[in-house]
Amino acid sequence: MSERRLGVIMNGVTGRMGYRQHLLRSVLAIREQGGIELSDGTRVQVDPILVGRNDEKLREIAERHGIDRWTTDLDEALSDAADTLYFDAQLTTVRESALSKAIAAGKHVYTEKPIADDVEGSLRLARMADAANVKNGVVHDKLYLPGLLKLRRLVDSGFFGRILSLRGEFGYWVFEGDWQSAQRPSWNYRQEDGGGMSTDMFPHWNYVMENLFGRVEAVTAKVVTHIPDRWDERGQRYDATADDAAYGLFELEGGVIAQINSSWATRVHRDELVEFHVDGTHGSAVAGLNQCVVQHRTQTPKPVWNPDQVEKTPFRQQWYPVPDNAEFDNGFKAQWEQFVRYLFDDGDHPYDFLAGARGIRLAEAGLTSSREGRRVDLGEVELPRS
Repeated sequence: MSERRLGVIMNGVTGRMGYRQHLLRSVLAIREQGGIELSDGTRVQVDPILVGRNDEKLREIAERHGIDRWTTDLDEALSDAADTLYFDAQLTTVRESALSKAIAAGKHVYTEKPIADDVEGSLRLARMADAANVKNGVVHDKLYLPGLLKLRRLVDSGFFGRILSLRGEFGYWVFEGDWQSAQRPSWNYRQEDGGGMSTDMFPHWNYVMENLFGRVEAVTAKVVTHIPDRWDERGQRYDATADDAAYGLFELEGGVIAQINSSWATRVHRDELVEFHVDGTHGSAVAGLNQCVVQHRTQTPKPVWNPDQVEKTPFRQQWYPVPDNAEFDNGFKAQWEQFVRYLFDDGDHPYDFLAGARGIRLAEAGLTSSREGRRVDLGEVELPRS
């Protein structure tokens, strides 16, 4: 059995997402399992070099995990022809510049989202990658969650009949930081630093909707900053200039209507932190991060409105779980493996820079809708030609 090395330049691994999901649970987990087996039996082993601004943090992470390469000089890392893939998990505000450097250096690129500050920047990157003939991909992690994989199984099987609507609830209470520390970095709540619920989550909802139910054709949204005063990691009060909640109504191709509420200022009364309720003519489902339950039309009860009578059987007990029927790996790792196979021409990876641009386009349209108080139609996102 032959083995091939894939040198990966990993930028932004000192951050929470870059470290936990991409380095620890994806790349290092792939290394620990002995690499990725291609369909011809070849194994691809990933060899990361860590890049960041803080040499001390990089050294500590590298030594903790037995990684012998790290640097604070991105240009130096990009100059090594043996490292052919660049990955970015930095702040959004610096991502376009770094991705542009990587593409100019001839690297294939895989990145967190949003891939740039705006649609124009995303399309610039897409055009650069196309001209340089480098493969590119954007993280679409929620499609790989066990709950959504089960939901995809239902959609593909025709379980729903004609899909009518989707209702999504996402979020939890993020502490302000004064009397309890916040669970999310303070930059998330500063617009000038790239923060905001809409710019964070609408790109996620875009790829969930378009890959499971259909392209988004129009949006009506309201974004709000419910908590205007927050305290940062040093205990200093700051003005929250970014929205911490976004309420969206999305019109999808085929007539499907989606409503998704996203909030960092809500207390959870759900089974999971995100849930999607899908109704169809033949059946309905509620999917979360891990679980998915269904109610077929043959099992649908016939409730009658009577506020004077307590329901004998709670409605949640009238649904049936969808079995796992498979072992589900970490979603980030699963997509890393798919993208690596794609690099070696062993499978496809449709989640490219244009897909990332469509997500940012939806976020921008949602902000426009909220600001101007109107419905915004969405056109096609196409690769610009110079």
